[in-house]
Amino acid sequence: MMNKSYTEPSMANIEPSMSAFVFDDLKQQSMQDEGRLESTTLVSNNCVNYKGMIADKQRTGGWNASPFIIVNEIAERLAFFAVGVSMVGYLVREMHESLPTAATHVTDWIGAAFVLTILGAFLADAYLGRFLTIIVFSCVYAVGMILLTISASIDSLRPALCTARPCIPATDGQSAFLYCSLALIALGTGGIKPCVSSFGADQFDEADEKEVQKKYAFFNWFFFAINMGALLGITVMVYIQQEKGFGWGFAVPTVIMFCSILILAVGFSKYRYKKPMGSPFTRFIQVIVASVRNHMKGVRVGNEADLYEVRTRESAILGAEKLVHSSQYRFLDKAAVISDPEAFNATNRWKLCTVTQVEEFKCFLRVLPIWASTIALSISFAQLSTFFLSQASIMDRKLGSSFVIPSGSVPVFSAINAIILVPIYEKVIVPVLRKRTGHRRGLTSLQRMGVGLFISIFALISAAVIEKNRRDDPTATWSVFWLFPQFFLMGSAEVFTYVGQLEFFYDEATEGTKSISSAMFLSEIGIGSWLSTALVKIIEGATGGQKEGWLRNDLNKSKLDYLYWILAGINVVNFFVYVFIAWRYRGKDGASASGMVRHEVMTEKASPVLRNPVYSGKTKDDEVSLTSMAF
Repeated sequence: MMNKSYTEPSMANIEPSMSAFVFDDLKQQSMQDEGRLESTTLVSNNCVNYKGMIADKQRTGGWNASPFIIVNEIAERLAFFAVGVSMVGYLVREMHESLPTAATHVTDWIGAAFVLTILGAFLADAYLGRFLTIIVFSCVYAVGMILLTISASIDSLRPALCTARPCIPATDGQSAFLYCSLALIALGTGGIKPCVSSFGADQFDEADEKEVQKKYAFFNWFFFAINMGALLGITVMVYIQQEKGFGWGFAVPTVIMFCSILILAVGFSKYRYKKPMGSPFTRFIQVIVASVRNHMKGVRVGNEADLYEVRTRESAILGAEKLVHSSQYRFLDKAAVISDPEAFNATNRWKLCTVTQVEEFKCFLRVLPIWASTIALSISFAQLSTFFLSQASIMDRKLGSSFVIPSGSVPVFSAINAIILVPIYEKVIVPVLRKRTGHRRGLTSLQRMGVGLFISIFALISAAVIEKNRRDDPTATWSVFWLFPQFFLMGSAEVFTYVGQLEFFYDEATEGTKSISSAMFLSEIGIGSWLSTALVKIIEGATGGQKEGWLRNDLNKSKLDYLYWILAGINVVNFFVYVFIAWRYRGKDGASASGMVRHEVMTEKASPVLRNPVYSGKTKDDEVSLTSMAF
């Protein structure tokens, strides 16, 4: 019998509670969908935003951030080229140095600027990060530009005007002030150059196929920016120097450099940042020490499963993914062998390194032959700002009836070629080559570099032939446009080689060595400049000095074409050496110069630490879960 006090619940009483349950389910489902949507827009390369959180592709990076970086590069290159192409003339006319001496001082300065990129890269990768390194060294650069402007504007900082030969030389104080300003500019360049291209590439997620394509496009447009800055530096800035004097010619790029720092800072919230990962050089030395120590103990590498690796998903290198073991440089694998299980210490990297740390060092060693085999081209590039300009200074530079092209603006032939060729290559040549080769970039980075090295041979041959004919007929009026072929070909060689190097050294670098890898190919420009200086001094010493030798103050009495033939010969030999090295090269992903992947099994295997509870102190079940998490 039913209790009379009981009343059946009405639908009105039930519906609110049912609606609540339905609403909660829908809300939870919506939150899950939003979480999945958000996770798909987060980067996979450990980049963070300015708040230190994992960066979102929709809000940071990509072409939203890249324009700020490209503008900064245009301004820096404008300032550098405005100084670089004018410095030989400034040293000769204002500081009363001889032509060969001024040329060697300029190549030494350019060499120092690019070799110092190793310092900038080290600080960026180990301590400051790329963005902060760029900002700090841009300020150093700007201070150097201010001092250079002061040197060119105040008469007491230069020797008196030369009215009769021999001219009064600059005092030690005057030279010291000038070279102090140039040293700061070189230091600033060294800090900026290795970081800016890598920082730009960091704005694209390599795990996203669409962003990968955009990254390679960025490298081309970044090179376009370099040449745009160079074009403005060697035309507008040189024209201002010619019409208004060196003071104004250096002051304008100084102001532009300050503006570029502000522009770069404006994009602060749009960038993706990679945290510093510690000193790669320290990790390299640890691998060498550990491998030698184990070798002295008689340790042998049995199979890949004997090598030590950490149990976590990421590697022991902060912010870096694990690297797959490779069979090259097997001696270094001894650094990852546990030689004494009883005295096992996983934290002492001077005695035991991880597979990833060893592979990082292998990646660095692997690119050294490619790096060394492209240095010779940088010796040829050094002539663009020295002897090529000296040729232009004694040739007819009239354009029309009244306008005279400044000698420092003649490299515009090279810059315009690069500016025209980059868009054509990106929009026309790459799609055609992609259909023929099947490679997403048309040519691999190594193939592109080889094309540039080949073209450089003909640039030097052209320079030698033109100079020989000009010297044999010095009374004739030789138009500066006769130099167009050598500038045009050198510019073409630069387009292929430089962009190929940008792609190659970035792609082959590990997460913790991106800036160092960029610095490597930039440093070869500096080393090439120093080798150019050494070659000039050797030729001077072997042929009779500046008065009787091949290279004199008077180019009409010099034999500059002999130098060009020597450089052409060096480039021929270097080209065949490069082809041999590139043909044998195998990248970190197993790719060869042709872009084909080598036939080698590359699988990750669990280390003894993951399988053996003796080392871990975990239970067997714990080990299984750790193994699945790590791999």
